[in-house]
Amino acid sequence: MSIWGKIVGGAAGLAIGGPIGMLVGAVGGHFVDRYYGERDGEGDGAEPDPEKAKRSIGFTIAVIVLGAKMAKADGRVTQDEIRAFKDVFQVPQDEVKNVSRVFDQARRDARGFEPYARQVAGMFKEAPEVLEELLWCLAYIAKADQTIDPREMEFLRQVSDIFGFDEATFERVTELRAGGEQADPYRVLGVSREASDADVKKAHRRLVVENHPDKLIAKGMPEEFISVANEKVARINAAYEAIRKERGI
Repeated sequence: MSIWGKIVGGAAGLAIGGPIGMLVGAVGGHFVDRYYGERDGEGDGAEPDPEKAKRSIGFTIAVIVLGAKMAKADGRVTQDEIRAFKDVFQVPQDEVKNVSRVFDQARRDARGFEPYARQVAGMFKEAPEVLEELLWCLAYIAKADQTIDPREMEFLRQVSDIFGFDEATFERVTELRAGGEQADPYRVLGVSREASDADVKKAHRRLVVENHPDKLIAKGMPEEFISVANEKVARINAAYEAIRKERGI
């Protein structure tokens, strides 16, 4: 069963708790009423993992909610952003309306984005690489129309701060600089231009391992996000290739 079949009202909402659980409970009646599914052990002889299920649902709802709050920040949602949103989620056609309900509920919610960001930060405090993936998803959506609104930029920075990331990590993950420009390949790898070839290679290997989709899924990222996780690894590899060509290594 996909993640969409696990997002249910009472069961998931009570299990997760906090603002994310409350929002799930508010719209949960529209979702399939199952919580644990095949990907948490059902059908393969393994015991379901409730903690992994909670983290997966929390990650999914956090991306929807924070995406909705980001859209509210600049007051508009472009067609490019909608396409990017769909790229990130890989939502089945029969669940599009349900995801839209969560999105709309989040936009109407009077609370700011901070409680949601803090809750998901707590859920993944031992897995910062998953939080990096979540931030990357938001940046991917924001950059889809080739224009970063200053309010979107500020939103991303505040989310990054709540996640506990420093400036260098923010630029590496989002591929954005202070002015909204695309980061250069050195920033994508998190190294300086003065770094040795060996340090560049080391940084590249470390980031590829940390961002491998299988590792992220094991720590709670839903499998539905595997395509965007692969895209992130592709960007890391592209940055490394650009530096290799520049240096002739």
